[in-house]
Amino acid sequence: MLLVGVLSLAIDITAFSGRSDPASADAAIVLGAAVDDDEPSPVFEERLRHAAALYESGRVDWIVLTGGLGHGDTLSEAEAGRNWLMATGIPVDRLLVETQSRTTKQNFAYALPLLAAHDVDRVLIVSDPLHMRRATRVAADLGLDAHASPTPSSRFKTFHTQIPMLLREVYHSVRYFLTRQ
Repeated sequence: MLLVGVLSLAIDITAFSGRSDPASADAAIVLGAAVDDDEPSPVFEERLRHAAALYESGRVDWIVLTGGLGHGDTLSEAEAGRNWLMATGIPVDRLLVETQSRTTKQNFAYALPLLAAHDVDRVLIVSDPLHMRRATRVAADLGLDAHASPTPSSRFKTFHTQIPMLLREVYHSVRYFLTRQ
């Protein structure tokens, strides 16, 4: 029975990963990812590239960057993301930065005051496709009008890279369901 539940959840996560809300929103909220030598990792860079495209196409007015310091880092994920976006020409006054979060739930919870201060109601969540199911659930539980906008490309493309990411998401989804953490 447990195996059936895990398999059903994995199928749900995979099916949801293909959903992307085409509508506009007040902001894109970029969920943090690893930073290497003060630069966004390839996974994080894909998220930033997608957020920049949303902004440049006029689908969002703000980009909210989330993520604190990783182990051994000197620059938070959000600050590294801000620097990367500024280097691509996104105006700094359109970037909101939250630098304390370490988890998906914290990404949203700690961004809430920034969203409220800038009258942001509707957000597009920018993360990896397999992260979308859990991220949208967490955001909804925190009262956000949040919609999926997964990165169109991901380093998790092959069977060998997707399976570990999918198993990670199954684990964290079950953990979130049980503990709300």
